Amino acid sequence: MPEFRTRRRMPFTPQQMYALVADVEKYPEFLPLCEALSVRSRSQDADGDEVLLADMSVGYGAIKEKFSTRVTLDPASPMVRVAYVDGPFKHLDNDWVFLPVPGGCEVDFFISYEFKSFMLQMLVGTMFDQAFRKFTDAFEARAHDVYGRTR
Repeated sequence: MPEFRTRRRMPFTPQQMYALVADVEKYPEFLPLCEALSVRSRSQDADGDEVLLADMSVGYGAIKEKFSTRVTLDPASPMVRVAYVDGPFKHLDNDWVFLPVPGGCEVDFFISYEFKSFMLQMLVGTMFDQAFRKFTDAFEARAHDVYGRTR
């Protein structure tokens, strides 16, 4: 099952980076492959964290897929957890953790996924892997756009 983890130091506070990742409705503006994203519902879990049920449409050329996730927003940590609900995957887990470091934060990004269909995995697996590897780049570029250049 494909998985990817990266840790990257960024010149922004953990709260700033958390806010960008938590603002899921803005993903179509800057995230690779994301064509649309809508939040179906918002609620709170037993810990008081906000929980979103979100539908994301992704695409590349003629290949289009839609899937649903449960997004748990934990601003106290700060951390964002994404769990798979429905769509073309057999499995999808994604976590973002934002750790304070001198001069900014360290962003820990993890994703693990597997498509239900072997054919779909063969068609788009490499493309998804490359896109996931660019997610932290996309969020860093977004942070510079929103918060300004720090270097």
